[in-house]
This record gives sequence, structure tokens and C-alpha cells, in this order.
Amino acid sequence: MIKQQLPPLAKISAFGITYIQEQHPLMVAWWSAVFPGFGHYLLNQYARATLLTLSEVTINSMAHINEAMVYSFCGKFELAKAVIEPRWAFGYLVVYLIPIWDSYRSTLYQNKLYRLSIMENQPMTRVKITPAEIQYLERRKPLVGAVFSFFFPGLGQLYNHRFGLAFYAMLWWWIYLTLSRLHESLLTLSLGNLMESTHLLHPQWLLFMPSVMCGSIYEAYVTAIEHNKLYRISQRQQLTCRYGKTKLRIFHSTGGNT
Repeated sequence: MIKQQLPPLAKISAFGITYIQEQHPLMVAWWSAVFPGFGHYLLNQYARATLLTLSEVTINSMAHINEAMVYSFCGKFELAKAVIEPRWAFGYLVVYLIPIWDSYRSTLYQNKLYRLSIMENQPMTRVKITPAEIQYLERRKPLVGAVFSFFFPGLGQLYNHRFGLAFYAMLWWWIYLTLSRLHESLLTLSLGNLMESTHLLHPQWLLFMPSVMCGSIYEAYVTAIEHNKLYRISQRQQLTCRYGKTKLRIFHSTGGNT
């Protein structure tokens, strides 16, 4: 019987650090419910997560889901029914529910892989030098990453050296700001024009923004914590490899005295 060796906990590339971690399945599923694709980002499944976020924005916009939700919150149910597009809404329901289940299932399996990888204790690479980037494991402050993402989603990911995800998030935040006209509305509000500032806002794009900001803050905070764990594991591996077989005696007895 051939024993298959498990990969190490983390792999370093030019775009960042991809790793296996232990997470609560319900938390990951909840973030998938907040914004399809966010749960898969927490699982470091970048390709499917990116495609899911793109499908969420596209189908949601075509079905006018966010606009209908805003009208429903305001009690304008007739406007909500008038604005929604049923041909896209039914497809959106399927695309919305399946990723929640898939992220929950994937988390359960990744938790098993994490425990097996910890037992296997495969050595991790701490530094990766490429022509484009220098990536490395280091201690980071989770709160700093969260604060950066609060001011502009994507900056927390940049702090954690997840460059691909960082610039993807920053690009979309600029798109949301532009299409929702939030900055124009805030400027008008600062001049005392409350009604005009309200009319400037586009609810379909504005409603994406709280989920994106909160998801970016949470992802940056959790990623910094996990990077710190990986740093400690790699440091322990290196010290064990270097000093594990050293016959060094700190305390020894000579002539009956210690």
C-alpha cells in the first residue's frame, strides 16, 4: 500500500500565501450568505470565489435584487415588485444557495486536512523570491489589517501581502463608489443638502458596499491571525531541525553541587 504524503500547511507564491486552516463551517457558510464567494475566499479557493463574486454582481444587477430589497425595507412593496426581473431572480436564487452549501461542505473537509497536515508536520517555506515579488512569513497585527480595510477595502489584504485579492477588492470598491455615487452624496450632504444627497444615491450599487467592507475587514483580521500561526509553526520547525539533535546540557552536576 502506497502512503500518500500530505502537502505542507502553506504555499508561498508571488500573489501571497495560500494555506489550509481550521474554521467553523457555519461562519464560512454565513459569509457565503452575506456575499457569494466570500466564504470561498476564507477557504483560499480564489478561482471559484472570484467567479462567484462576479456572478453575484452580474445576476443581482440584472435581476435588480438590491433595489427591490431597498424598496421592501421602506415599505414600498409595489415598487419592489415592479422593479425586480423574475427571469433573472429565479436563477439568482440557485446561484445564491448552492455556494452556501459548498462552502460549508468544503470547510468540513479542509478541517480534516488541516488536522492531518499538523500531524504530518511537513516543512514550510518561509521566503519566496520571484522576479515580480518577494513574499515571506512574518508576524502581523490583525487590528492593523482590519483598520486598513475599514478605510478602503483591499488595503488590509495588501497589508497581509495578498496582492491579487487586494487589488481585485480595491478595483471593485472604486466601481461601487462610482456607480453608487456615494462620494458625491456625502459631499452634497456636508453642504447641508439632505434631500439632494439622498436622490444622488443609486441603491442597487450602494447595497453591495456594507457586505464588501465588512467582509474585507473580517478577512484581513482572520488572515493576519492565521499568518501569525503559520509563522510560529515554521519557526518551531526550523528550531527543531537546527537544535533538535544537539546534545546540549544546561544543568549538570560537578562534585555533588548543581
